[in-house]
Amino acid sequence: MYDYLIVGAGLFGSVFAYEANKRGKRCLVIDKRDHIAGNIYTEDVGDIQVHRYGAHIFHTSNKEIWDYVNQFATFNHYINSPVAVYKEELYNLPFNMNTFSKMWGVHTPKEAKAKIQSQIDQLNISTPKNLEEQALSLVGTDVYEKLIKGYTEKQWGRDCTELPAFIIKRLPLRFTFDNNYFNDPYQGIPKGGYTAIIEKMLEGIEVQTSTDYFELIKEKPALAKKIVFTGMIDEYFAYQLGELQYRSLRFETEDLPEENYQGNAVVNYTQREIPYTRIIEHKHFDFGKQDHTVITREYPSEWEKGSEPYYPINDERNNTLYEKYHALAQKEQNVIFGGRLGQYRYYDMDKVIAAALEAVKEEFSEDHVFG
Repeated sequence: MYDYLIVGAGLFGSVFAYEANKRGKRCLVIDKRDHIAGNIYTEDVGDIQVHRYGAHIFHTSNKEIWDYVNQFATFNHYINSPVAVYKEELYNLPFNMNTFSKMWGVHTPKEAKAKIQSQIDQLNISTPKNLEEQALSLVGTDVYEKLIKGYTEKQWGRDCTELPAFIIKRLPLRFTFDNNYFNDPYQGIPKGGYTAIIEKMLEGIEVQTSTDYFELIKEKPALAKKIVFTGMIDEYFAYQLGELQYRSLRFETEDLPEENYQGNAVVNYTQREIPYTRIIEHKHFDFGKQDHTVITREYPSEWEKGSEPYYPINDERNNTLYEKYHALAQKEQNVIFGGRLGQYRYYDMDKVIAAALEAVKEEFSEDHVFG
C-alpha cells in the first residue's frame, strides 16, 4: 500500500509528491497522458523546447516561490512582450504608450488619457450590462474594437454582449513606454524546459503514465491510504450534480525551415475572423539561434466530455455548482483536491506551487514548507 496515490503529474501533483517523498512517504504518481508535467510539458524538437500545450511563462512576486522553483531549474531572463495583430496593424501589449502612440499618434500620457476619456464619455455607460459595455467603459472604443472584442469572442466562443460584465474587472492601461506584460519582479523560462523541472521533482518516485485513475482504483481500491486528486472535481463525483463547464484548446504545430517566422515568442490575432487567437514561436522563449523554427497556432474550442479541459468558465452558474462539489469534497476524508481542475479555478504556475505547498503544510501539520 502507498501512503499517497497522486492523480496527475502536473505541477500541483508533482510538488506534493516531491514534498511527501522528502518526508519519507511512499507515493505513486499516475497520469492519463503518456507523459509527465501536465500542461507545462515541453518537448525537444530539433534543439527547440516546444510548449506542447500553449505558452507558459513563469512569473511571480513571491520570492519564496521563486527561490523554491529555482531549486529545480536555472531560469533565463525572458520578458513577456506580446504583439497584437489587427488587420494590417501591429500593436504592443499590454496597452501602453507604444500602443496608444501607434493607434492615435499621441506622444504623451496626458494626450493618451484624454483620448481614452473622451471616448468613454461619449458612450455614457453608467451600469455595464455585459462584458462589451464593461470593457468600453474602461478603455473606450478603439482599444476595445481593435484589441479586445475579437480576441475575447474567440476565447469564449460567444459574443461579448452575451458574456457577463464581471469577467473583466479591470483592464490595465499603462501610461509608460513599457512592453513588459507582467508586473512581477521575478520572471523567465527554465533553461532546458519545464519537463526537466517535473523530472527532478519526481526523481526516486514511482510514476505510471497512460494510466486512468478510475480504472486503476476499480481494480485496486485499497492501493493507497490517501489520494491527491488533480483531475476534474465533477468527474470524481461522477457528475452527480451536473457538469461543470470548461473551455478547450486545439494546437497546430509546424516545424518550419526558416530561422525566424514572426520575430516574437507570442503574437496575438485579435480579429474574430481569424480562427486562432495567437501564434507561439517557441525558439524566442530561449533566444534561440537554430536554423529552423517551430510555431504553434492556438485555437480555442468548446469543451465536451472526453475532450481536454483547459480552463474553467467561472461564471455565476458554474461557481455555484462548484461550491456544491466542494462541499462534497470536504466530506471525503482521505482525498485532497488540488490544481485548476480539482479546485475549478484558473491558476498561474506560481499560485499552483503555493497551493500545493499549502496543502503539504496542512497535511503534515507544519508551519513552513519552503526550501
